[in-house]
Amino acid sequence: MHEVELKVLDNLETVPAAEWDALANGNPTLRHAFLQSMIDAGCTTATTGWLPQFLTLWRPTDSGNGKQTLCGAVPLYVKGHSYGEYVFDWAWAEAYQRHGLDYYPKLLAAVPFTPCGGGRLLARTATDRRLLIDGLLNLARDSDVSSLHVLFAEPDEHKMLLDAGMMARTAVQFHWHNAGYHDFTDFLATLSHDKRKKLKQERRRVAEAGITFRRVSGEDIRDDDWDFFASCYRRTYREHLSTPYLSREFFGLIGERMAENVLLVIAEHNGIPIASALNLFDTHTLYGRYWGKTEFHASLHFETCYYQALEFCIERGIQVFEGGAQGEHKLARGFLPVKCHSAHWLKHPQFARAVEDFLERESGGIDQYVNELEGSSPYRRPPGSDKKL
Repeated sequence: MHEVELKVLDNLETVPAAEWDALANGNPTLRHAFLQSMIDAGCTTATTGWLPQFLTLWRPTDSGNGKQTLCGAVPLYVKGHSYGEYVFDWAWAEAYQRHGLDYYPKLLAAVPFTPCGGGRLLARTATDRRLLIDGLLNLARDSDVSSLHVLFAEPDEHKMLLDAGMMARTAVQFHWHNAGYHDFTDFLATLSHDKRKKLKQERRRVAEAGITFRRVSGEDIRDDDWDFFASCYRRTYREHLSTPYLSREFFGLIGERMAENVLLVIAEHNGIPIASALNLFDTHTLYGRYWGKTEFHASLHFETCYYQALEFCIERGIQVFEGGAQGEHKLARGFLPVKCHSAHWLKHPQFARAVEDFLERESGGIDQYVNELEGSSPYRRPPGSDKKL
């Protein structure tokens, strides 16, 4: 064990991309290219409140030449605020402030601006995951931070974090699952009558408006496609009186470095682009991310962000479509509620106890909410129940 070394890195330039990606297990939101592109484009810096402090675990190579190989990693950041996380702790920060204490900086293990599930303790063995957890907690204790937060971890990782003494928090997202559908019509057949009618009406409304769609990925994505998407993305944030997190440079970088994991959906009216949505995907999961429009058309959002992506998943055999944070409107469109988890550690013992009490009460409310949602399933029968084995 004395040969293991933990290092904190402020970027991934010195980390071999192949070694990092091998630990990421194919998840595009965890790829070396995705995380490093945010740094290179200036999206995750101390100035933006997202200072990278990747925790990495190294062992010597078998050759004995002094070189090391990466055997564990955590996408870790020092945060100066709580924007772009999608697990909301503003009330905790306000409580600290009322008592004259600093909640920021804090440590956050997550993918910036991305409420998608995935590995947070990137390692092949439970032993290495425990070493990463020990490293995280020691770093939090020894640093000038108020707390440590691990968001949207895998279930087995989440259990290990709780076993190490962190507190559990539960939220709800909406995911679509592919039951081996042959096409979109096959999917529609599993929905209840009113939901099926609603989806057909929405799709027909968009088609009758003369709107067509291009789904482009990989090398088929052109620079002008990225220009248009970036303009839509900025427009969406302006409409919500907010500042966009990501830049045109970032989108261009992932287009160069990981285009095989990118799907752009572009809506056109009379040959002119009017809306666009960005998705990331691997062979198993598609992650819905951002969208924007330049014209309003009824049901355009649903077609651009959901139905086009669902067709893509069915065509590619992709099993899960993660629709992103929140959105009960997704339920009526075939997405089902899924619990997602985060783990939290607060340095201040009195605040830790208060937050623990809050989380216990919140958890009961989440359970009741999920039960109510499950009672409103859009399906007339469980997806896949009529498929022959």
